[in-house]
Amino acid sequence: MGMTLLLGGVASGKSRTATALAAGTGRRVTLIVTAEALDDEMVARIARHRAQRPAAWTVVEEPIALTDAIERIAAPGVLIVDCLTLWVSNLLGDDTMSDDEVLAHAAAAAKACASRDAQTIVVSNEVGAGIVPANALARRYRDLLGRVNATFADEADTVALMVAGRAVTLSDPMTTLEGR
Repeated sequence: MGMTLLLGGVASGKSRTATALAAGTGRRVTLIVTAEALDDEMVARIARHRAQRPAAWTVVEEPIALTDAIERIAAPGVLIVDCLTLWVSNLLGDDTMSDDEVLAHAAAAAKACASRDAQTIVVSNEVGAGIVPANALARRYRDLLGRVNATFADEADTVALMVAGRAVTLSDPMTTLEGR
């Protein structure tokens, strides 16, 4: 089964692809969502995502305790985690959490996803390809999310970059280089 990590920019097709992959299995699907409706824009985004997924899916709202939520989801159903982007933002909202603590939470969550006996699909934004943010918190977030994404990629069986609704499969450069 394994874990699939879908990375990409905003509105690149990550969630739509995760939904299609999960629906295509014909299995029960549980979706862990990390977003919180803290403003009108997020209320609209959440409503749009709800409208795009099957009503029969089980939805678990968990903005912080991701590993615990993952471990409560029983196999053989498919699990979607959408998304790491907001989860890391939520963790940074706790002004006492260090980068090392965030990365420890990410490592535990990635291992929990990878150890499931059923398909797991994880969604996250790729935010490191843009301009250098003007403030320290935004730079910290960008760098930390990149490291969290790499942590999940290390545990994933498949990693794909979504661009304009199309997936580009990413290979581990160490595996590729060693295979020469």
